[in-house]
Formats: sequence, structure tokens, C-alpha cells
Amino acid sequence: MTVSAPYDLVAIGRIGVDIYPLQDGVGLEEVETFGKYLGGSAANVAVAAARHGLRSAVVTATGDDAFGRYLHRELTRLDVDDRFVGTVSGLNTPVTFCEIFPPDDFPLYFYREPIAPDLTLEAEALDLDAIESARIYWSTVTGLSREPSRSTHFAAWAARARRPHTVLDLDYRPMFWGSQEEASAQVGAALEHVSIAIGNKEECEVAVGETEPDRAADALLERGLELAVVKQGPKGVLAKTRDERVEVPPHFVDVINGLGAGDSFGGAFCFGLLQGWDLQRILRFANVAGAIVASRRECSTAMPTTAEVETVLEEIDA
Repeated sequence: MTVSAPYDLVAIGRIGVDIYPLQDGVGLEEVETFGKYLGGSAANVAVAAARHGLRSAVVTATGDDAFGRYLHRELTRLDVDDRFVGTVSGLNTPVTFCEIFPPDDFPLYFYREPIAPDLTLEAEALDLDAIESARIYWSTVTGLSREPSRSTHFAAWAARARRPHTVLDLDYRPMFWGSQEEASAQVGAALEHVSIAIGNKEECEVAVGETEPDRAADALLERGLELAVVKQGPKGVLAKTRDERVEVPPHFVDVINGLGAGDSFGGAFCFGLLQGWDLQRILRFANVAGAIVASRRECSTAMPTTAEVETVLEEIDA
């Protein structure tokens, strides 16, 4: 199905159901009640972007089950187009559990075996026109971890031909890979097809072998990228182009669950990029958007609106 007007954001990759505890500071064996939420990095970024008014779609797949139907319903409710979300018979929709030990310990438990539906995406099923025409196309490293998803990602990048605003989220999850060396090889190949990369210091080490932020950003730019963003946690965020270096401090909050902060950062970053803001303003806006979600329990339904972020920025600048 081809769409008549370009999307602001098309994201491809992971989707699932987040089953998060409603008690903090205890292991799963002691948790008594849970909340159920739409999850998965690509889906969360699409939701975050939609909260800022962007026309968003996600390319992914679920199982043919009740959780899959729930995810379609939630995407629609949260203003994300679900027309590119397939259904795979015989596979379960993934679920993800976490434990919440604020302020900085949030173990994740993924149930995605024998293979998650989002890793079975076939290149022949892609709407390449929608991907090529999207103002921003967002991919994550998880999609490179298995075939046929890996080949599908490269087919999509070939259609865009390294068009500006082709973003790779360096979201490295070691449990999805056979080895870090395998991940490094695939991420290295992917960097030849994108124009923007976003990741934390550990993810940059997988991508380019560097953890020091400036060296990591420079190494990413040397791969031909236009923009490299290195998230430094409590030290803020650094971004570099060939002509500009911008670093902004963190926005501190009382952390409840830090797991959705990066996806909120991503959606807000996309919004600022499409507004034509300068790099410092984009980073400040995205930083605050990420911090807001870290101060909340869930991920997708915790994504802030533009007005919420702007209110916090006004308070900071007052």
C-alpha cells in the first residue's frame, strides 16, 4: 500500500508488550501487580514523535494473538499509523518484563523466542515509496541481529540512498546477538547507509570502537555521517557535525524508570530536527523530553507533549 503524502517519521523495528511492575525495589518473584503497555524501541519512538504532532508510522510485525491486537489498538490510540504492522501466524507477540530499582538499575527480561515477529520482516513486503519519501527514517541496531530482518534493513536503506535524516539508533542489546564482534561488523556496514547516528558511550564502542565522546563522534563522522549524537547520561549529551560541536548538560529528575528515556529523546530529537531548530535547541528539548519519561513508570504512554517539554525549559531558563 502506497501513501499519498510523506510521513514525518517512519520507524522500523522492535515492538512488543511491556509488562512492568507496579512495585519498586523488589525482584519479579516478589512483584504482585503489573501494568501492561505498548513497548519496543521503534514503536516508542514513533509514539514519542506523534506526541509532538508528527505524522508517524512504524514498520514491524506482531503475532496473530491477543497481545498483537492490543498493540494495533494502542498504536492507533496513540496516533501512530499501523498500516505497515504485519501479523505472523505461529509466532507469539513478544513480551518484556523489567524490574525497577531506582535510580539507575532496571533489568530487562525479553521473551522473543524462537524469533520475534519483527525480526521476520521481508524486503518484498516493504513500502519502499513510504520509506524513501519519509522526512525521517529511523532504524535500530536490533533489526540487524537476525535474518531476514537484517537484509530487509539494508534493502530499505538502499531505497533511501543515504538521504538526509536517515537515522540509526545504536540501541545495542547484547542478548540479541551472538557476540559483540558480530554486532560491530553489522553496525559498521549499516553506518555506510545512514546520515545520523545516536547512541550512548557503550553503544558507540560497539559501533566504532570508541567510548570517549568526542573521539566516538569523530569516528562516526569519519564514516560519512552528517551528524553524530553521543548520550553521556549524567554528563549530558554531545553532538557533532563536520563544522559544529554542541554539548548540553543533563536535566536531573527523580528517576522512577529510566528505560523509556532514550526513545523519548529520539522522538523529541526528530521533532526539533524537522522544525529547523539549531543543534543546541534540539538537544536541550530532547534531553528534557527524555528526563520527563525517566520520571514516570511506563514508556509509550509516558511520552510528553511539546507543551510539557516547553514548560520545563521555561522553568529552567527563568
